[in-house]
Amino acid sequence: MAVLFHLFVVNGNRQKNKMTSSSDKFEILKLENQVCFPLYACAKEVIRIYRKPLEPLKLTYTQYIVMMVLWEFGDITEKALGQKLYLDSGTLTPLLKKLENIGYITRCRLPDNERLILISLTSAGKKLKEKALQVPKALEGCINLDYEELLTLKSLLNKALQGVDNIG
Repeated sequence: MAVLFHLFVVNGNRQKNKMTSSSDKFEILKLENQVCFPLYACAKEVIRIYRKPLEPLKLTYTQYIVMMVLWEFGDITEKALGQKLYLDSGTLTPLLKKLENIGYITRCRLPDNERLILISLTSAGKKLKEKALQVPKALEGCINLDYEELLTLKSLLNKALQGVDNIG
């Protein structure tokens, strides 16, 4: 069975549908033929599994990945943070306000360019990094793939994400 993608793009080229009967033309609309559906469903389920280990940190998954970027890179502008996480300002701004209210980050406008907002960790946000070490440990084995398969999956997802960037 051919796996079909909504954009029906292979190697950067649009492919023509060569199906012959009138019923075949609807193959592209079957859920089982979609690449995006298992990707969506798996992401949703993995994020659901994150809820329990993130509860003690008082973080949602999206807040957690924001904190991960801050722990790794330190101070960062809101715009750069959004680019790293593929989040628009309409999603990112309320999330950052919540993290600020919890006391994990501060937000301030840059004096030399007041359009840019600098995001920084507070001491509480820095201390949270130690507690966050339990999160990846709690998720070990939640995806039924061996180590090599996980590396391949990550590589393929990164490649797909770059491809989406090039289309958009």
